[in-house]
Amino acid sequence: MKKRVAVPSISGIPTRDGAGVKLRRMIGHEDVDAFDPFLMLDLFGSKDPADYLAGFPWHPHRGIETVTFLMSGSVAHGDSLGHAGTIGPDDIQWMTAGSGIVHQEMPQRSDELAGLQLWVNLPAAQKMTAPRYQDIPAAAIPTVEEPGVRFRVIAGARGAVKGPVTDLYVDPTFLDATFAPGACADVPVAPEATCFAVVVRGSLSVVLADGRTEEAEAPRVVRFADGDAVGIQAGTAGARVLVVAGRPLREPVAWGGPIVMNTREELRRAFQELEDGTFLKHT
Repeated sequence: MKKRVAVPSISGIPTRDGAGVKLRRMIGHEDVDAFDPFLMLDLFGSKDPADYLAGFPWHPHRGIETVTFLMSGSVAHGDSLGHAGTIGPDDIQWMTAGSGIVHQEMPQRSDELAGLQLWVNLPAAQKMTAPRYQDIPAAAIPTVEEPGVRFRVIAGARGAVKGPVTDLYVDPTFLDATFAPGACADVPVAPEATCFAVVVRGSLSVVLADGRTEEAEAPRVVRFADGDAVGIQAGTAGARVLVVAGRPLREPVAWGGPIVMNTREELRRAFQELEDGTFLKHT
């Protein structure tokens, strides 16, 4: 087993999106090649409703999947297919936008809202697939207890335990791991997969390519180089970490706001369809 070494971690950039939601963009346009097939990762967290109540009013998506994960608070959502609901702490919403969907995500007032949204690119052959949701409540996510570590298996597997999010296009792994202080664990990953860890609480101790050790303290993203396993060790205060991996697509990316296609012509056509009222292919 060849363990992957880490690339120096990323702290992200504070920004606002939607109608003014305060967040930290950990992965974005400039990271497309390094994180393929993952396009964007936003972390959000605040006790001040003014930072998040404006939410993400009605907006379109095509060509991607969005993964919304909450640690606290709640978000109400609705879409052009008639779906509506609310996700809460430790719930997962894995939305395949495919050929096109219009939806909204509106945080609800609470003591604190905290979570993340990850964008996953779709292969060219599935860009225009039918949209769908996989809404997974916290109680439906299986757990694996190991010495000093608790894994919630959302997608992929931990040993014989498989996650409830299935039929995905980049064969992703998505694990929510909570580490006791100093605890460690190895996570097998496919040698060709892109793999990174999102430190949302506490810190990780990771080994860099030059042999140095970095203490990656939340909020950080740690990307791992080549190998077939990732070794994760928590710092002295423990850690909560999301381990994410997926098969790179190695396809051209034409990205315009909430729409991600393979060519500029496909992108132009999508925005023209929005103007013409022909954007939605499945209703």
